[in-house]
Amino acid sequence: MKPLHIMDTTLRDAHQSLWATRMETGDMLPIIDKIDSVGYWAIEAWGGATFDTCLRFLDENPWERLRQLKKHCVNTPISMLVRGQNLLGYHLYPNQIVSRFIKAAKRNGIDVFRVFDALNDIRNIRTCAAAVKESGGWFEGAIAYTVSPVHTLDNFVEYALQLKDLGADSICIKDMAGMLTPYRTERMVKAIKEATKLPVHVHCHYVGGMGPSNYLKAAEAGASIVDTASAPLAFGNSQPAVEQMVAALRESGYDTGLDLDLLFEISEYWESVRKRHHYARGVTSLDHLRVHSHQIPGGMMSNLVSQLETQNAADRLPDVMREIPKVRAEVGYPPLVTPLSQIVGTQAVFNVLTGKRWGIVSKEMKNYIGGYYGAAPGMMDQHIVHKVLGDTPPLAENVDPTTLDTTTYEQVRLEIGDLAKSEEDVLMYALFPAEAKSFLSSHKEETNTAFLLENEDAHTKEEDNMDIPQIRELIRTVKETGIGEVTVEEAGSKVTVRADAQPVFAGAAQTAAALPEQTLTEPTAQVVPADAPLTTGGALRPTNWVEVKSPMVGTFYSAPSPDKPAFVSEGEQVMAGQTLCIVEAMKLMNEVPAEQMGVVHDIVAQNGQAVEYGTVLMYIEPTSDQSVNDTVA
Repeated sequence: MKPLHIMDTTLRDAHQSLWATRMETGDMLPIIDKIDSVGYWAIEAWGGATFDTCLRFLDENPWERLRQLKKHCVNTPISMLVRGQNLLGYHLYPNQIVSRFIKAAKRNGIDVFRVFDALNDIRNIRTCAAAVKESGGWFEGAIAYTVSPVHTLDNFVEYALQLKDLGADSICIKDMAGMLTPYRTERMVKAIKEATKLPVHVHCHYVGGMGPSNYLKAAEAGASIVDTASAPLAFGNSQPAVEQMVAALRESGYDTGLDLDLLFEISEYWESVRKRHHYARGVTSLDHLRVHSHQIPGGMMSNLVSQLETQNAADRLPDVMREIPKVRAEVGYPPLVTPLSQIVGTQAVFNVLTGKRWGIVSKEMKNYIGGYYGAAPGMMDQHIVHKVLGDTPPLAENVDPTTLDTTTYEQVRLEIGDLAKSEEDVLMYALFPAEAKSFLSSHKEETNTAFLLENEDAHTKEEDNMDIPQIRELIRTVKETGIGEVTVEEAGSKVTVRADAQPVFAGAAQTAAALPEQTLTEPTAQVVPADAPLTTGGALRPTNWVEVKSPMVGTFYSAPSPDKPAFVSEGEQVMAGQTLCIVEAMKLMNEVPAEQMGVVHDIVAQNGQAVEYGTVLMYIEPTSDQSVNDTVA
């Protein structure tokens, strides 16, 4: 028997599962030295959703967070979670970007790379694995554990052997939904350890309450490492508590040797952070305990509740929970882990809220059904495949989806231009173009503003009264609230920050840092109410025009991307099922189709505008087959 090693997930998975990844770097730094002194096998502090939430919500540079944490972690390796070829996003990235990102992560402080693919498709792991090994990192190949008619112990062992062939240093059983049970854990650990001869790492979410028991059986079966979180960020959707496991293993052959008093000192700090920010505790509810029936991961459950609350439909959660297993079966039983959990869960929400199953389908779901995420574990319902793809055939089985996007790093670098000051900036843009461009633009403006305020020839002395922290707070306020514009006047100085996060000084020179069109909002744009009698041109609106309404709360986009033409224009003839626009919601691009043949009139929503459920986006004048033929003729 050997001591069981512990990886701490407090700085990544725990607060992603419980606090929506909103913990700021400033909350981490005061306690990181003590965490580093505990004796953990590793500290998971990066990856997953931490990267994009830094940009979207916290106005932080994720690379800088990593560098600061590494500076303090002198004794303990830092680990990150990588979604294989999806990296930290929701689609497959080009091989060159994947390779350079992994090497940059190693260079900036990552030691352990836990790499998984949502479909357990080994093709989506190869580029990551090669880059980790080339950079000298620890490659931990992870198996996305799930239960379905097509997932068996033999399948999981075979996949573990494929990971070993790619050079895995350890194998992780990733139980993202909390669906492992103690005796399944024992069998799986034994089988994988015997087949691969590699250290086995077990990762469980508490969810249904099995986590601690699973870890005990894992230790007895020969597992080397398990994942835990500090008690204030444990339980519920998170991992078991480290204090619990350390106490449970004392006086056994698996004793971790960790200092409980030190762990409780760290817990007291996290409890103070939790109270200060009014964050929730991890609590296992009745819905969590039903995981062995509905198979919905804890983090996915949190997202569903948030999505439904945003749509003012929290009471529909039971209906969505019943719909998710149906959708999952129809698309070949993918494991419900990012990004497939979001894709399947969002489809279930659409099916329930619209009352029309598969009436609205996200771009990401279309790509998954088309084979562009990899091979589905099981057979898909061909009726659904045809309904979603139409006459477009899915990707041939012999085509590797990771080879399709041949975009190079140099192309991305040229596209972002002078906004990027480092390779890390370019990679940030490659992963999250709109968010990175907005972040880099706003911070470039801060630099330019600092120069203006220091240059006597560029501004009046009255402008010295407005300092940089005030300007930065203005930018953050506008970003977080979504309001159109904020103006502050103080001691004769005036600063305006508009919705594109560009500060404008009265009388001072301005720097035009262009953002992509889709990140801009127009403060004066107003959506025409559904019952408005006039068109935007001032004429009476015919009574036979049909409203096209937003099916969800989100952001309206007229085109698939800033450099592409709009899906439709006013006066254009459209067919039933043709895409009219996109409403971005839940991090997915959801295409809104025409429900009938007709002519587009009066597009009243503005590009990049936030819309509510039921907001009128445009109008369609219905036409018959004959009228279409006449129009074409």
